[in-house]
Amino acid sequence: MDTDIPDRLIDWFRQHGRDLPWRHSRDPYAILVAEVMLQQTQVDRVVPRYLAFLDAWPDVAALAATPTAEIIRFWSGLGYNRRAVNLQRAAQWVIAECGGAFPRDVASLRRLPGVGAYTAGAIACFAFEADVAFADTNIRRVLERQWLGGGAAGRDATIQQLAERVVPPGRGWWWNQAIMELGALVCTARAPACQRCPIAASCADYAQRRAAPPLIGLGGAPQRIAERRSTPFAGSRRYYRGRVLELLRAAPPGAPVAYAILAQQLAGAASAAPTDPDWLRQLVADLARDGLLVADDAGARLP
Repeated sequence: MDTDIPDRLIDWFRQHGRDLPWRHSRDPYAILVAEVMLQQTQVDRVVPRYLAFLDAWPDVAALAATPTAEIIRFWSGLGYNRRAVNLQRAAQWVIAECGGAFPRDVASLRRLPGVGAYTAGAIACFAFEADVAFADTNIRRVLERQWLGGGAAGRDATIQQLAERVVPPGRGWWWNQAIMELGALVCTARAPACQRCPIAASCADYAQRRAAPPLIGLGGAPQRIAERRSTPFAGSRRYYRGRVLELLRAAPPGAPVAYAILAQQLAGAASAAPTDPDWLRQLVADLARDGLLVADDAGARLP
């Protein structure tokens, strides 16, 4: 690795990195909340909800003790509601198993419910400033382009080994923040701004693309690479999971909503909503298994 890559990247981050509230904290609880919220949710949407969440539940003990229904109600609009339940389960585990003190190493952090390799690494690094390696989508993209090149997609083990090799000793916090920010703002998936990248001069992918001839389509025009179309969210199973929870959030606390009422309200919200009662009961049963609601013969309610 070019020895000046960490210097160039960290200097760039100091000048251009976004001022995000969790970057001012070394509280592992606050870092956990941020990392869970940032899974599948854009930063601009997370910032106000993150601050409001910490106002409502300022520490791990407060979150562990609150009724689960309150957290699910708060989570409205953030999506992937199971994250809310896992977040509380992790808080309860820290209270029950660790006396309220977060473990500091990656292996112990991975024992928290819902915490995988990335989140455990992020907490160890951003809360305890450990020189650990981990890779979210943005970090992985930068690693692949900078060192593998050619649009190569490395295996998880390869990427992890590469990530571990390039963390500069004593500067893990700055390095991981910087490489993640570069992937979010400059080395993006669809349109990387290589001319603004502080480490483009040593990037394997950038060098290969500059040397390759442009793709030419019919009529002599540059050929665009087709983009993969994403599956529509509206009408998907995840869409109806969210709709059921929204309906339960609007119900009086503790009051079950009958299956017939749920089916009627779903049909009113979407003309193509499934009408099979067995389908609805299976959907509700899946949500119950995830800890997002409580279901019985009378209907469903938040926990």
